Amino acid sequence: MDKPGQTGEFIRGIKTALPVMLGFIPFGLVLGAQTTQKGFSVLEVPLMTGINFGGGSEFAAVELWTSPPHIFVIVLITFLINSRHLLMGAVLSPYLGHLPRKKVLAALFFMCDESWALGLNDAVSRKPDGNIRGFSLSFYMGAALTLYITWVVFTTIGGIIGPVIGDVRNWGFDMAFPAVFFVLLRGMWRGFAAGRPWLVSLIVAIAVYLTVPGAWYVPAGAAAGLLFAFFTAGRT
Repeated sequence: MDKPGQTGEFIRGIKTALPVMLGFIPFGLVLGAQTTQKGFSVLEVPLMTGINFGGGSEFAAVELWTSPPHIFVIVLITFLINSRHLLMGAVLSPYLGHLPRKKVLAALFFMCDESWALGLNDAVSRKPDGNIRGFSLSFYMGAALTLYITWVVFTTIGGIIGPVIGDVRNWGFDMAFPAVFFVLLRGMWRGFAAGRPWLVSLIVAIAVYLTVPGAWYVPAGAAAGLLFAFFTAGRT
């Protein structure tokens, strides 16, 4: 793809990510406010959110934070929650296989649930036959960088203003992420047959959440959906 084409795709990714970005803002403020309430400095907030870039695991880490912190427990829970990225990366890998490794590593570093869904959905929409060349790395990076910068900036702002405004969850901002996620799922919906692994994953995750302490519901749900999809592949 030529340079002008890459720039156009990058801008298209930014525009596509803008509605999702609006959902990131209140959640970033919530997380930032919680970190300072736990004793994080303003500098430590962007370091955590910029290096890890996984909202669910960051909320869990802050919730578990004590003085002194139980590092092993926090690392384990963070790994369990972020383990879904193993499955997400595996789904995305066929689309990235023809690209240079340094570009692939950058793309995967900036991957989150929303940028993954936007990039994959765009590829499927552009190439219904599943051609891997339908994946636009420039589009994906435009969306991913927009969301990454938004998350780091607004978690930092939340850390700065958190002590002033108190618990912003009282304003109902904690519904922003679930709303955005459901919209993304709707965009990726391809009928009930294709959605059965999602349903299996959801049921298993709920069952494990209700019966097993900790974040084991995350890898359990992901593994259940993956196994169901594997054993039912090619069947109607």
